Amino acid sequence: MPLRATLLTATLLTTPLLGALPARAQPIDGVYVGVGAGVNFMQDERARFSGVAGSSAGLTDTRLRFDPGFRTLASVGYGFGNGLRVEVEGDYFRNGLSRVEAGRPLSARGTEEKYGGFVNALFDLNPNLLGLGALPFAITPYFGVGAGYLQSHNQDVQIASPGNFLIRSTGSAGNFAYQGIVGLAFPIDVVPGLAVTAEYRFTGITANRTAQGQFFAPNIAGRERIAGRDEFNHSIMAVALRYAFNYPPPPSPVPVAPPTTAAEAARTYLVFFDWDRADLTDRARQIVAEAAAASTRVRTTRIEVQGNADRSGTPAYNQGLSLRRARAVAAELVRLGVPQSEIAVQGFGDTRPLVPTAAGVREPQNRRVEVILR
Repeated sequence: MPLRATLLTATLLTTPLLGALPARAQPIDGVYVGVGAGVNFMQDERARFSGVAGSSAGLTDTRLRFDPGFRTLASVGYGFGNGLRVEVEGDYFRNGLSRVEAGRPLSARGTEEKYGGFVNALFDLNPNLLGLGALPFAITPYFGVGAGYLQSHNQDVQIASPGNFLIRSTGSAGNFAYQGIVGLAFPIDVVPGLAVTAEYRFTGITANRTAQGQFFAPNIAGRERIAGRDEFNHSIMAVALRYAFNYPPPPSPVPVAPPTTAAEAARTYLVFFDWDRADLTDRARQIVAEAAAASTRVRTTRIEVQGNADRSGTPAYNQGLSLRRARAVAAELVRLGVPQSEIAVQGFGDTRPLVPTAAGVREPQNRRVEVILR
């Protein structure tokens, strides 16, 4: 299938999953880079010694155990704006050999290093679909798979049975590798495009890996062949950053309230909010204070507090956000001495815009609460 048709198909399939996302949770559209570091756990690895150790020491089938180590990586990728991303990464692993189980006590030391790279395909999920859109901070889950090549290197590996024999091995072997990725991205609002990520990666190396070594024992010496079977790694990338170069700009500043008639000015107050926020700014508190003061001067039987949102989120998310904004204003009115029994709180979501917009558009004048004195 031609590349253009493939990308068009991916866009059509993923658009329903994305819905209308807030800008700070928008899928990446363009080039991005990433770096990461974390801890790597190697599963026990089976190894077969087929040289002198196999015939003289009986090490035909053993289990190698490794201490927790570390993994680092760097990546360059491209996002297609529909949640789908592809990237190329380079990796480095390091784990220390802790012990060898072979039916007898054996001491072990040395390290195994792995270096190479992967080509990954990843997909960013809509946080609203998972119930994460109502959180006070932005978060984007994602998952992916990768295929690549890893070169494994034994660095001064020594396996010994005290007073009996010693095996030394230093060598490299390369194999096809694959991985699965599950992660979370936390956008940093003050730097558009920057996100902190946390990931779990399962990495496997297929086929047997062969390393050469030397066997030493009283009156015996010779070459040793060590065949390692499939190897599996579990990596937790706890320190990672990602930066997307083509990311939506920060929200526009809160506008001045639109002109109103004299009657409306005396009875209606507009309180504006920052994008995707429900907390009151200093200017918002001044307007609420004016409304509270006016409620004592103007004959009032009821105070309506009506919350609204723009269309940069899903309808369900915007409904909840508009209600949170209305409740924040009502709480401030009560704090200023307005009887709670006189206040009626409503949330209208994105259904009553001051400025009509398309879905997904951030419009500052629609992020408001109307305080109406009746």
